[in-house]
Amino acid sequence: MKHLLALALLAAPTLVAAQTSAAPDTLKHVMESHTLRVCSPGDYKPFSFMKEDGKFEGLDVDLMNSLAGALGAKTEFVKTTWAKLMDDFTSGKCDIGAGGISVSLERQKRAYFSSPYMINGKTPITLCTNAKKFQTIADINKPNVRVIVNPGGSNEKFAKTYLTKAHIITHENNIGIFKEVAEGRADVFVTEAAEAKVQSKLNPKLCPVNPNKPLQYAEMGYLLANGDMGFKLFVDQWLHLSKASGEYAKLADKWVPQ
Repeated sequence: MKHLLALALLAAPTLVAAQTSAAPDTLKHVMESHTLRVCSPGDYKPFSFMKEDGKFEGLDVDLMNSLAGALGAKTEFVKTTWAKLMDDFTSGKCDIGAGGISVSLERQKRAYFSSPYMINGKTPITLCTNAKKFQTIADINKPNVRVIVNPGGSNEKFAKTYLTKAHIITHENNIGIFKEVAEGRADVFVTEAAEAKVQSKLNPKLCPVNPNKPLQYAEMGYLLANGDMGFKLFVDQWLHLSKASGEYAKLADKWVPQ
């Protein structure tokens, strides 16, 4: 027994060292490289949108610039898609994921999330003339209702979970979805309330349906490397201080309609 105990004690430091070395150290990497690599689909106003010149803009873009500044780094946005987001992030292409990413248990299986920075929720957007027709899930979940979705994200999962009787149309371009609804090729798109509000401002033919009483509760957060508690603690503290100082509220007012 004493011999086994001695072997266990000798092995313990080795196991701890192996576990420690296996955990990523994003904080150190970013500070040494002076670059914060951000995975973002870049098609989700008001959070992150890639313009024709290749530059990104939006609430999360400004916040990632703030985070990078706190680390003495610059941001480098890495374009991805909702379908490839988790694979691109977990393969090491980025240090953080941002751009209106909903916190979900499926994503949590493969990565950490920061503390949530916004409470959001699934909200239908449709032609204003049809808004009264699509007040509830039951109103939308009918065979004659054309529900359009973008692949790979929480919008598609919501539709396939709760709108199984509706006619689902998959559209690759998230931004182009709103044109499809506005021009009558789809009836409803269910997305986060913040995006629905922004798109209704851009196109007065479109109306969000009860955006302050969403169909499903949701939170937004930032993707962080699985096991990297040091970076998570730093990002959470940065976010806390950003909210406490008023920086976050100022940026949210700039990008998100009330």
